[in-house]
Amino acid sequence: MTPAGIPVVVDDAADAGERHRFSDQLRAHDVALTPLTIDTLQVNLTTLCNQACRHCHVDASPARTDALSRDGIERVVALLAAHPQIRTLDLTGGAPELHPDFDALVERVAALQRKIIVRHNLTVSDDGNPQTGESKAYLPEFFARHRVEVVCSLPYYQAFFTDKQRGNGVFDKSIAGLQRLNALGYGVDDSGLMLTLVYNPAGPYLPAAQAVLEADYKRELKTRFGIVFNQLFTITNMPINRFALHLRKSGQYAAYMDKLVQAFNPTAAGQVMCRTMISVGADGRLYDCDFNQQLGMAIRDGARPLTIFDFDPEALERRDIRVGNHCFGCTAGAGSSCGGATT
Repeated sequence: MTPAGIPVVVDDAADAGERHRFSDQLRAHDVALTPLTIDTLQVNLTTLCNQACRHCHVDASPARTDALSRDGIERVVALLAAHPQIRTLDLTGGAPELHPDFDALVERVAALQRKIIVRHNLTVSDDGNPQTGESKAYLPEFFARHRVEVVCSLPYYQAFFTDKQRGNGVFDKSIAGLQRLNALGYGVDDSGLMLTLVYNPAGPYLPAAQAVLEADYKRELKTRFGIVFNQLFTITNMPINRFALHLRKSGQYAAYMDKLVQAFNPTAAGQVMCRTMISVGADGRLYDCDFNQQLGMAIRDGARPLTIFDFDPEALERRDIRVGNHCFGCTAGAGSSCGGATT
């Protein structure tokens, strides 16, 4: 932490041989990447998932077992109760619904009248828990009862592209999941039940314009399946973990990084999500964003990683945001965040 004044950017470039450094790009464009506030607490409840998508930056799968402790869950609720300026709890994973305390957490935070977002993969309601066999068929009704905002990844509105990225049969299950949500009022005008879809490119490409893709999705899903939704987020594939491994094996890593660097957008850089949120890992440690979390780049006090039990909003708003070359993914083109394009 810096004791006072303007925080500095700490560049943790992953590879010493990288040709580009994100911090150099910020300086060249006179962008000061400093925290603004903390209005969102994003919590990765577990890396357990019923899917193993090839673009997944979390490396989630049915075999993973990482999960936030019960003490960590209690601390999340206490923090939200004590700090009303944190208006949103954003639950992610893996499949966050597979955490044993997921239901209780949602119920308690809903009682605090906070906005709750769940990053829902649309198939966990069908598949259930891959390790215990526990059914999750009740989830759509549970979401509606607690007015949860549901954010769902749907790589494309055609089966081929979705199944190629997420596995055979995922598209049909996802369509059925969306139809169940629609039947409860999700995505329907004036229902108050927000349904958001998320698009990730199928390979080493930047997303098309968010507004254009949203119009295409709305037209095609309505025409083909009678599905409606509120909005579409476009998110750039981050060159880390499973996707980075794919890029390196296919010899596309350097070209993809060059593409991200060439598309650097200073306006998008000033609106990155790490300026207004804190990410909590399944290990309870604090991170500037979900991507730093997956790279083990924890927020630190000197050499000591901070955890949710060290959470101090005033100190965190003076923290040094840690960056690396993966941050080019958030600042390319129209920008990319957990809330979609930023410009």
